[in-house]
Amino acid sequence: MTDTVDKAPASVPPEQIKAIPVRHYGRWVAGAAVIAVLVLIGIAFSNANINYSIIPDYVTDGTILSGAWHTLYISVLAMVLGLVLGVILAVMRMSSNPVTSTVAWFYVWFFRGTPVLVQLLLWYNLSLVFPILNLGFYKDEMNQVMTPFLAALLGLGLNEAAYMSEIVRAGIQSVDEGQTEASHALGMTQGQTLRRVILPQAMRVIVPPTGNEFINMLKTSSLAYAVQFNELIKRAQDVSSTSLAVVEMYFVASIWYLILTSVFSVGQYYLERRYARGSSRNLPPTPLQRLRKHLRAFASFRRPEVAR
Repeated sequence: MTDTVDKAPASVPPEQIKAIPVRHYGRWVAGAAVIAVLVLIGIAFSNANINYSIIPDYVTDGTILSGAWHTLYISVLAMVLGLVLGVILAVMRMSSNPVTSTVAWFYVWFFRGTPVLVQLLLWYNLSLVFPILNLGFYKDEMNQVMTPFLAALLGLGLNEAAYMSEIVRAGIQSVDEGQTEASHALGMTQGQTLRRVILPQAMRVIVPPTGNEFINMLKTSSLAYAVQFNELIKRAQDVSSTSLAVVEMYFVASIWYLILTSVFSVGQYYLERRYARGSSRNLPPTPLQRLRKHLRAFASFRRPEVAR
């Protein structure tokens, strides 16, 4: 006797499911509201009493170019001063010596707690406190020594050092303590360990905020006009005083600030990418690589068929 097996009836293919996307009315409303605000802003600026035609001429004006150069020059020097002093303050802050750590803490507390503009004005008017600078081997009136350039450099650089010390300290603390112990076991001194082991690994944490600080320094340097330093805003005001194109010169200065920050933002990206090699196997694509990828995707784009 043979067992009989009931055969299951052939399965009927189910009807194709037609997916209906959910309508997001809020997105349309938000998009329309943003476009309306942009249109209103554009109408307001187009109807303003601004001579836009002279802006391209003044972008390459010699006085404006001189101001842009001075802005870049003082920003780089102040950032270098802040970085060097910030590393020293970070090491002092982490020292087991209570005197050096307290002095470093007080420095950071004071310079981070007072406005940059006030610090610039204090340096510029230092002759009210010390009329004569007497170093023994050098003696001169403080008004002759404290030039607008020196006041801007000290005001911006010393203030930046307070922020850089915290950035460097965070980078140093991000390195595992076992690295220090291994370096000391190999016979390295504290200074050698810091230079050859700790700081190279800490750069991955230090570089991104340092790049942001430099870009911020480019804009903060505009406060140096208060001490009569010939940076971009000061030169733009000088031009506007003779041409009576006040708002136009502010547009010109803004264009140069955008150019400078954009250029250094690209440099910051590649610098971050370089120091990420030790922690990431797959580096993020460069802007040029992303552009090529989007172009290839656009070239091979095909509209998908809609199921009916």
